[in-house]
Amino acid sequence: MEPDRDAAMAAIRSVYRITGRINTGVTLAETLQLIVDAVVDGVGFGVAVVNYLHPEGVYEAVALAGSDEARETLLGVRYPAEDLDGYLERAERWGQLRFLPHARFSDHIQSWVPDEVPVDDGVPEDERWHPLDALFAPLRAPDGELVGILGVDLPADGRRPGPLQRELLEMLAAQAGIAINNANLVEALQRERRHLAASEEAFRLAFDGAGTGMCMIGLEAADLGRMTRVNPALCELLGRDERELVAVRLGELLHPDDVEVARVAFAAALTSRGAPVRDYELRCVRGDGQMIWISATMSIVAGPASFGILQVQDVTDRKATEADLVRRALCDPLTGLANRDALAAPLAAAIRRAHAGQGGSALLFCDLDDFKVVNDTLGHEAGDAVLVAVAQRLAGLVRPGDTVARLGGDEFVVLTENVGDLARVALAERVERAVSAPIMHDGHVLRVRVSVGVAVIDDTVADAGAALRIADRAMYQVKGHRHDNRMTDKMTGRVTAFGERTGASGGIPLLRLAEAETAQ
Repeated sequence: MEPDRDAAMAAIRSVYRITGRINTGVTLAETLQLIVDAVVDGVGFGVAVVNYLHPEGVYEAVALAGSDEARETLLGVRYPAEDLDGYLERAERWGQLRFLPHARFSDHIQSWVPDEVPVDDGVPEDERWHPLDALFAPLRAPDGELVGILGVDLPADGRRPGPLQRELLEMLAAQAGIAINNANLVEALQRERRHLAASEEAFRLAFDGAGTGMCMIGLEAADLGRMTRVNPALCELLGRDERELVAVRLGELLHPDDVEVARVAFAAALTSRGAPVRDYELRCVRGDGQMIWISATMSIVAGPASFGILQVQDVTDRKATEADLVRRALCDPLTGLANRDALAAPLAAAIRRAHAGQGGSALLFCDLDDFKVVNDTLGHEAGDAVLVAVAQRLAGLVRPGDTVARLGGDEFVVLTENVGDLARVALAERVERAVSAPIMHDGHVLRVRVSVGVAVIDDTVADAGAALRIADRAMYQVKGHRHDNRMTDKMTGRVTAFGERTGASGGIPLLRLAEAETAQ
């Protein structure tokens, strides 16, 4: 894997981990601190501050991470909303973010300015982060209401953030806004209950007016697990009216595979002594039959008639984004085949089965022989067309349980399971025939050949690296044999057109570990 992709995947995994963490704060203050800690820990900025928007229209810097000096300068500072909002009107729009370059800096808003920003000497001047640069992310509740502004500074590499870092910050800011809204709702409910000042009407207004889907869950025998009260936001989220929802138990709306997850979370809430059980993710069926992902938090309100309060938010888009990021990380972008990382799991599983005596597999290492000629003669667009065509042909040769992957360049592998020696040789020969068939591109007939080396995966193969090395050596034996044949053709005066086969490949070596070591 390339260094840039390594860094990108590390950042993505970090954001996945910390996105859930920001919702674990019991109080609003804890939630705000978890947000800034998450930005510094997982998104690659040295300083993060949350300016919380109070109901009276004043921002206050209430949580900061990353710099003691910045904390001393900013914490507790209050800004009239119109001042800070006006300041941000001068910023450049980066999607949902607001970037204020140093050329537009103004000192009428109290700020913290670092003495310097460490950066490598080779970074171009227009890509460097200036000490007076600033980046902000509005924090919004699910209904779009602004609840605060997240400010970040000191990107870790000293550069202005690129598209991936901006997208990660946007993802985290979206979850942070929801977490703040949820913390506000929970604190509001707890505050009303602690002071015994919440009348049924006040509760109804808070409950029904919440932008987050909410319901009350019965805990008594007859109503156990049944939704006894729902708010309009939940009805809209689930595409069902109130009468329909209060007539069913929550489990009846869940995907069958997630019922057990809900049961475990429900049991945990019952034994949590009032602490909420947060962010368990489930699939629900809407009234129109659409399956959606929800993230639910449940709290138990103890009393003469105890009940549960469930807060629900739609995370379908986030789950789709996460799935797409994972898919892209494991997929070759040109051919759509699995990449080297995606190959690792099925190859390791095949080796484990071989060691357990559950049948052998084979790994075919395929290297295109004439690919460089296509690239050099007709250009990279033609080369890409060849790679895509070869990928499609290889994928069409295997069974559903087999794996075809592109390692990079013009190297492909095929992992096939539970096949004997004859079947392995037959598959390798089918690969040679399929790849050598003409490829039409932009009025040209392209021909390439392939050298195929086969590694037998048995109990002598230690790991994936060993299997790839064995197959690679077998492939080079085929390639060397083909080169010897070409030299013989030249000596005897035979002429071959570019890309066309001149005869048999000389056989497909089936190498096992001991044979491969002897061949070295």
